[in-house]
Amino acid sequence: MTTPATDGIPPFEFRQTLGRFASGVTVITAADGEERRGMTASAFVSVSLAPPLILVSVDHRAQMHALLSRPEVGRFGVSILSAAQRPLSDHFAGRPGPEEAVPWFTHEGLPLIGGSVAQLVCRKQEVIAAGDHTLYLGLVEYARYTDDDPLVYFRGQYHELV
Repeated sequence: MTTPATDGIPPFEFRQTLGRFASGVTVITAADGEERRGMTASAFVSVSLAPPLILVSVDHRAQMHALLSRPEVGRFGVSILSAAQRPLSDHFAGRPGPEEAVPWFTHEGLPLIGGSVAQLVCRKQEVIAAGDHTLYLGLVEYARYTDDDPLVYFRGQYHELV
């Protein structure tokens, strides 16, 4: 057991510890003028059923942070990746590898990832500064889903449900 410090535990220990929490893999999307942008994120959580709210956490260094921080960007998408979409997760995380053809589709002008387990369109409800990240609370205005298996991330590696 580690002795707690006044500023919390060290970043490496925090990352290693929270890596023991299995999560789905999402791609957060937004329109940048006519361009479509996306970022892989596992920091996604359901917040409320009524009203339907979700939360995504975005590192200040991410290009998506700069985009979502713009006042004119009022909506963002969340696509929950399927087990077959690991290359897309790597692509949007900026990992080297073969260029993946992104199966984009648009819902009311907002880019989403086709073939994913679920897609959400969210209106930016609240923006909360939180350390080296910003939390974007989104009101879900549109959702669709399939019964495909999700891509799972655990201890720094991808997994599939068995």
